[in-house]
Amino acid sequence: MIQIEVSTHVDASPEKVWALIGDPTRMGEWSPECDRASWVGGSTAPVLGAKFKGHNKNGWHQWTTTNTLVAYEPGRELAWDVSLAVFSIARWGYRIEPAEAGCTVVESFVDHRNSLTTALGQMARGVKDVETHNRAGMETTLAAIKAAAEG
Repeated sequence: MIQIEVSTHVDASPEKVWALIGDPTRMGEWSPECDRASWVGGSTAPVLGAKFKGHNKNGWHQWTTTNTLVAYEPGRELAWDVSLAVFSIARWGYRIEPAEAGCTVVESFVDHRNSLTTALGQMARGVKDVETHNRAGMETTLAAIKAAAEG
């Protein structure tokens, strides 16, 4: 199982950062892989159990995922489980930790795939080294969030 955490210090208040990341349908603004996201299944806002569809791309590869919010503590933490078709494949999350000057934002990824969903994911995403690919994407995402919060 792959587990990754990447963090960055942001010279902005936790409230300002939360205003950027507290709604997971905004991830397309920060992520190099998530193109856009939209609420589905009657969900219209971030609350526990809310569902959204992620529309993703990597080069010419495009795919969608169904995501369910499994942690939502305004101002502090959000996380969602990702499903591709009927398979649970991952959990993504963000934590905001107050710091002396600003805050630290932590992005996390936990891979839930088995051998079948790993193969499906490699075909859908065009990625063989998930750990390296996701770590780089997470660093890019956090840099974009940091720039927006500090700008």
